[in-house]
Amino acid sequence: MVTTESPAVTAAAPGSVTPIFVPPRSSQDGSFGVSFAIEDGVEATVEPSDEISVSLDGEPTAVEPVENVLHRLSVVAAVSLTASIPVGYGFGASGAATLATALAANEALGLGRDREQLLDAAHHAEIDAGTGLGDVFIQDRGGLVWNTGDGIQRSESSAELAYTALDGIATSAVLDDERTVERVREYGQEVLSHITPGQSLRELLELSWTFVQRTGLATDRVIDEVRRVERDGGVASMAMLGETVIATGTRNVLERTTHITNEGARIC
Repeated sequence: MVTTESPAVTAAAPGSVTPIFVPPRSSQDGSFGVSFAIEDGVEATVEPSDEISVSLDGEPTAVEPVENVLHRLSVVAAVSLTASIPVGYGFGASGAATLATALAANEALGLGRDREQLLDAAHHAEIDAGTGLGDVFIQDRGGLVWNTGDGIQRSESSAELAYTALDGIATSAVLDDERTVERVREYGQEVLSHITPGQSLRELLELSWTFVQRTGLATDRVIDEVRRVERDGGVASMAMLGETVIATGTRNVLERTTHITNEGARIC
């Protein structure tokens, strides 16, 4: 393990929302889908320590992918996380925390790793923990990111997003059910065939809601909230994976608003 006396360093990573996804068939494959980074996210302050510790908003906690990335980087450190996104509700909080931790640890402990090495460590830390399939790649780049099978593409946007976080859905609870996974793959691939560059957030959420309804992932509460948005003239869908409604074209219906951000993870 590497320990070096140095001051604390803080890094920030945006949250991410995935309205459409297709799970990989193996851990060696990448997932397909559409995602975008949002202004709200997670900050990670890292400093050397005699033992690994993690806190979230001032409270000691266990965040497996964060601990995993420290092990992958061969460091012992104290990590203090501050989240401006709901944790466990489909906003990529674990990925943002893990990527921000990797960036801050590299700087605080003088590891000398390049961006790709840190991104790879964060990605595999999430896979090992079963908490994400590729959130860190969106959080690294910022903007609107999609992969329909022809490689990762990106465009910029500053669209407003409204959301209500009702409850969490464990990623593993969905990915461990093979029948659900196959249904998600089938309908996800079909919907992705309609993705084209330059589509508006409204069009993407319309495609997402088609995907969500066909897969049967939406809960009754999600369906009720989507209908409220539609009555107000907006378009809504569900974040993957959380009992969370995301929408555009509506005001004062859902609890919170944010924007898509084109800025990726960074040292503060």
